[in-house]
Amino acid sequence: MTWTLHEGDALSVLTEMPDACVDAVITDPPYNSGAPTMAVRTGDTARGKYVSGDAKHTLPDFDGDQRDQRGYLAFLTMILTQCYRVTRRGGPLLVFADFRQVPVTSDALQAAGWTWRGIVPWHKPIARPAKGGFKRACEYALWATKGPVDATRNPVYLPGLYSASQPRGTNRRHITQKPDELMAGLIEVVAPGGIVLDPFAGSGSTGVAALTTGRKFVGIEISSDYATVTRERLTLAS
Repeated sequence: MTWTLHEGDALSVLTEMPDACVDAVITDPPYNSGAPTMAVRTGDTARGKYVSGDAKHTLPDFDGDQRDQRGYLAFLTMILTQCYRVTRRGGPLLVFADFRQVPVTSDALQAAGWTWRGIVPWHKPIARPAKGGFKRACEYALWATKGPVDATRNPVYLPGLYSASQPRGTNRRHITQKPDELMAGLIEVVAPGGIVLDPFAGSGSTGVAALTTGRKFVGIEISSDYATVTRERLTLAS
């Protein structure tokens, strides 16, 4: 079997996984971002925060995006601690964040034991304008490793910046879906044939990138709607 998808809570599933059973973690957790007040954080949905008002799609909402910063730090630290445990020595971690959440994400991954190596910007050619200032045209993947970088297993030289637009039309399967070409580039940090874990599988973009490049995939997704999408996409990519 080249892929496995667990439907359920990420932390609950991770605690049942054995030590050192995957080679890398690449994940896009709910950012819990864009909420300056409690009323906005608890009263708006993920769709309300991350989808433009003129969007034509009716993609399902998702839970877990209403935490304040202390709650998010505790939550992400617990997740990344379990990810650290189940990853083999030398394995890489890539975890996405927006500009607001880079600091707390870097705190969480280091508190979990990972060695922080850098930030890989993802440039979005199509991004929302900002009146009176700069367009928010980037999100970020924070790169870390479990111990030293094991370059002998995967002697690649990768770019420090990627540019790709989010999927549109029928190719858009998730509110915050990452582009397949972006994930295909980032997956190269994983040694060929390795097992990639994504505890927030969403629409399965990390898994598709893994399978189409000869790697294996283990995903976790709490939403039954998005788990169905992920299974469909992984089956097609297998």
